[in-house]
Amino acid sequence: MTENGGILCRGFQVPAIMYGTAWKEERTSALTEQAIRTGYRAIDTANQRRHYCEAEVGAAVAKAVSEKTCSRAELFLQTKFTYLGGQDHRLPYDPAAALATQVRQSMESSLGHLGTDYVDSFVLHGPATGMGWSREDDEVWRTMVELMSEGKARVLGVSNVSIGHLEALAASSEELPAFVQNRCFARRGWDRAVRAWCREHGAVYQGFSLLTANPEVVGHPQVLRMAAEHSVTTAQLVLRFAQQVGMLPLTGTTDATHMRQDLECARFSLTPQQLDWLETLAG
Repeated sequence: MTENGGILCRGFQVPAIMYGTAWKEERTSALTEQAIRTGYRAIDTANQRRHYCEAEVGAAVAKAVSEKTCSRAELFLQTKFTYLGGQDHRLPYDPAAALATQVRQSMESSLGHLGTDYVDSFVLHGPATGMGWSREDDEVWRTMVELMSEGKARVLGVSNVSIGHLEALAASSEELPAFVQNRCFARRGWDRAVRAWCREHGAVYQGFSLLTANPEVVGHPQVLRMAAEHSVTTAQLVLRFAQQVGMLPLTGTTDATHMRQDLECARFSLTPQQLDWLETLAG
């Protein structure tokens, strides 16, 4: 992390915590507005109507900018391209078109939804198959690289990937992801192998579902004692742990108090011993 709490990624600074907008439906705009007013400057969405309302994120951003809560330049906006299999009937592209065309149509739709000329991060929302990095993924990734070279995205990322996907991507492309976003389970070692790959290749690991995926951590007696020792909530403790081990955590809370608390999690630090214990708690 940099001195003011951000993360340096490919030459620019990213906020140290991100607000996730999945599964908010009709509350998306109001909650995103609230997050920005609270102080969040990194917002995650996707052009996948099945789980996100990207246009509502754009409405919240437009309001925040018009009311001078922040400028567009102060915001880090991340969106995603989602394959047909991850979509419902509300598609952002022509399902009969070639994949490269679908990626471009999805990007143009995202820029329209978000009211911007570029996104800060454009993420492949999961590879085509869990079996490995495919020819379809190569085609999509090449198109994403082209869009970045055209100024439509500052950096690229991938999500919901295994170490095998990442190694295959690295073998097939000179352009590596700046971000890797995965659901992070303590019982699987907090995705240790993927985090190590990120460190080796200069990428930032984005961890989501850090709280909901790990109830055994949030409710652990020792975690409760640690939180009391630092006078913080267990959610703050888990998010701070994530930051201190090099993750960029996402929070998707809909509670105003928790939203503020999560944003403030960088105001304390866990000891090296506490970090080591948490790293090995369940994995």
